[in-house]
Amino acid sequence: MAIVPAIDLLAGRLVRLVQGRYDRVLGYDRSPVQLARVYAGDGAEWLHVVDLDGARDGGWRNLPMIGEIARAVGVPVQAGGGAREERAVREALRLGVDRVVISTAAMGDRDLLARLIREFGSQLAVSLDVRGGQVVTEGWTVETGSGLVETARRLVDAGVGRLIHTDVVRDGMLAGPGLAGLEKLTSLGVPVMVAGGVSGYRDLEQLRAGGAEAAIVGRALLDGSLTLRAARLIGGRPVPPLEHR
Repeated sequence: MAIVPAIDLLAGRLVRLVQGRYDRVLGYDRSPVQLARVYAGDGAEWLHVVDLDGARDGGWRNLPMIGEIARAVGVPVQAGGGAREERAVREALRLGVDRVVISTAAMGDRDLLARLIREFGSQLAVSLDVRGGQVVTEGWTVETGSGLVETARRLVDAGVGRLIHTDVVRDGMLAGPGLAGLEKLTSLGVPVMVAGGVSGYRDLEQLRAGGAEAAIVGRALLDGSLTLRAARLIGGRPVPPLEHR
């Protein structure tokens, strides 16, 4: 299982949202680019970068900085938050992002999803963000009325090859990851990355035992609850190399 550091951007600043809420923002007086370099130096196999403005507004807002991060480090970057059409995905890849994470774009227009899968294949992952048992979209502000498993099964049947699961209520809370959601998703036969709630090494052991491909970790690394070097020893294996089309 890989340990993937998360870098969340809001108005160009490094932040963490608590429970996906824009009125509960934890700010950090650190350069996102410099932090990315630190994580790369500590052995990160991937970085997970989120454009929080883009997630809320429906289009990239921090993409220049995401591109700067991708150019500054020698490890692959996956980024999400502003990609709701083919052009947005293509733009991120052009700037050096290796994998684009979509969410809202995958939940509504099935023809759009089919086009994205056909064009970008393994350079795409879909984030399933859940609050109270329901998948939420548009920067975690809109409830879809659909449950985790039914949504995930539809996506996998459509050809999605990698899922990211976030229990939004746990995100930024250091309250432990969504193990129940992971258990439901691993039966679908695609790699599952888990984000939100990781507070310490025991959480990583549980995610690894549960079959997670990767643990995406944000606040626990920023606050020092765990270190990337020690966490990688628990993870024990890297993410498989990115398949390029």
